Amino acid sequence: QVQLVESGGGLVRAGGSLRLSCAASGRTFSNYVMGWFRQAPGKERDFVAAISRSGGSTVYADSVKGRFTISRDNARNTVTLQMNSLKPEDTAVYDCAAGRGVVSRKSPPSDYDYWGQGTQVTVSS
Repeated sequence: QVQLVESGGGLVRAGGSLRLSCAASGRTFSNYVMGWFRQAPGKERDFVAAISRSGGSTVYADSVKGRFTISRDNARNTVTLQMNSLKPEDTAVYDCAAGRGVVSRKSPPSDYDYWGQGTQVTVSS
């Protein structure tokens, strides 16, 4: 079983940047596709970004493409979401997840098997 712990959330002004990190336990981290999801108040959990097992492929939601970058370090069992040019509509609880499927922007949350506790990102105008 994989355990995930997110960190790095906080309050930032529109146009600013934040970097979220997700630390994973377990010895098979590189076997998992890693993704980031977010859920705003009153809305469903939405896909943000995903990265392949080796880190060679990434996909992004249209709403964050060009602003967010997902990366991973399999030696450290970590995945990172660098968020630049933040907008108020980016405000949400962000959660990292691990799955054994494929990298796809159409992946629903059910494609992922393990989840972190979430970290709050608030962007003010």
